[in-house]
Amino acid sequence: MGKRLKGGETIELVGDLGSGKTSFVRGLARGLGSNDQVASPSFTISRIYKTPKLELHHYDLYRLADPGVIGYELAESLADSKAVVAVEWAGEAEGVLPRDRLSIKFAASGDEERRLNFTAGARHQHLIKDLT
Repeated sequence: MGKRLKGGETIELVGDLGSGKTSFVRGLARGLGSNDQVASPSFTISRIYKTPKLELHHYDLYRLADPGVIGYELAESLADSKAVVAVEWAGEAEGVLPRDRLSIKFAASGDEERRLNFTAGARHQHLIKDLT
C-alpha cells in the first residue's frame, strides 16, 4: 500500500492496543522508501518520517482526552499535499479529520494473525484497489 501513496491521503487506524497499527505504519514507511526507524508515537504523540517523495506523519492520540494544540498540528499535516497522515486512536480528533479518508480496522484473528477491514472514501479507493 505504501507504494500507492501519492500525498494528501489520510489513514485512520482503529484497533485495540497491540493490534498491529504501528506495525502497519512501519510497512507504509517501507513502501514509501523510508529508511527511518518507525516507532509508536504513544508518548510523543506524533512523528514524521522522511521518504524520497513524501513525508509520513504518524499520530497516536491514545493519551489525549482532547486534541487541543495537537489538533492544530494535525490540521496542518492534513493540509500538506506532500504528506501522508496516519492517525491511531483518531476518535479524539474526529472534528479535524476529513470525511473522505481510508479507515482500517484491526482485529486479532489468532495469536499472530490480524484481520483488517478497509473502508475508503472516493479519494482513497486507489489504496485498496485489488487488495484481497
